[in-house]
Amino acid sequence: MNTPPVAPETQRTDGSAVRIGALVPLTRPGWVQAGRHLLAGLELAVGEVNDTGGIAGRPLELLVRDTAADPRKATEAVDELARLGVAALAGEYHSVVARAAAGRADALGLPFLCSSAVLDALTEQPTEWVARLAPPQSHGWQIYADFLLGSGHNRIAVATQPSVYWASGTRVLREHLIPRGGTVIELDMSELTPAAVCDELVDHRATALLLLVGHPDPAVDIVRSVRRDQRLAELLIGAPAGQPEFATWAELLGDDCAAIPFLRYLPERLSPLGARVETALRERLTDAPSFVAYEGYDTVVVLADVLRSHGGDRARTAESWPRVAVEGTRGRIQFSRVPGINVWQWASAPVQVVDRDPVRPDRFRILHTG
Repeated sequence: MNTPPVAPETQRTDGSAVRIGALVPLTRPGWVQAGRHLLAGLELAVGEVNDTGGIAGRPLELLVRDTAADPRKATEAVDELARLGVAALAGEYHSVVARAAAGRADALGLPFLCSSAVLDALTEQPTEWVARLAPPQSHGWQIYADFLLGSGHNRIAVATQPSVYWASGTRVLREHLIPRGGTVIELDMSELTPAAVCDELVDHRATALLLLVGHPDPAVDIVRSVRRDQRLAELLIGAPAGQPEFATWAELLGDDCAAIPFLRYLPERLSPLGARVETALRERLTDAPSFVAYEGYDTVVVLADVLRSHGGDRARTAESWPRVAVEGTRGRIQFSRVPGINVWQWASAPVQVVDRDPVRPDRFRILHTG
């Protein structure tokens, strides 16, 4: 930690609410649909906690702040929420934004349970203040690389944009594929048009193209260009970051949305709790709940369990990460120290490679698990 913990403006020891600060991308350029699903899960769980007595008789309250995929906005939100006396922080979907929030939470001595961001280097140094539910990028993307090799793909092109997250993903792929006979070809989308990408794929004899780019632009245009190029009829398009998970992908691409494998963090079968939560989430959302909605729900389940033990004491919350043992929607959640990861990590989060079924694009096919 860089500075002493910041004391909240108000110490709530009466019957007033126990507050959790929620960081969520709700406006562009943030991935708004992901943020909406994350918030739906958070809010559903908060409502259920309050329906069953709250935190030792005190209501649980969610203070939501829109990060809009902006690290600066996230850092400012962390400062504000710390002053408002939140017991902990929750949420965030974008990895680079979560990294900024985690670094500030560590500096302030504010517990942060990161729901969905996967970047390995969530903090620059080991911290007791931050824990994470989503699997590290190095773990999930290695599973995706195994899927590619197992499917016979060893000449992999990656369409990339400048970003710490995309650069980290490319590095994971290189480190896992090249020693196993694979080739990774980088295509810089700051220099290429979607049509030019097609020519590069032909020239390099790529058998797969991975979309390490933003959604919807330029990911949607790249898919359209590749799918309309007869030279690339046998090419696999993949999206390890999960762009096809959300309904907007299908709405924008129509029939072209299917058969594009991506990573998601769900088990093959939801637990009874997960099945019940799925029904409740469907009532809140206009589309099927994504894995991000379950991550939001599980975040509050963990925090409520911790807070019931000692109210809103921040230091004791941080001390509790290694003792968590909670049934979530996707399995039993416990945190441990994972080599190379500086935060407390749920090491057994489920990982799948799935795609949208070409026959029924609203249905997902499980292609590989790890």
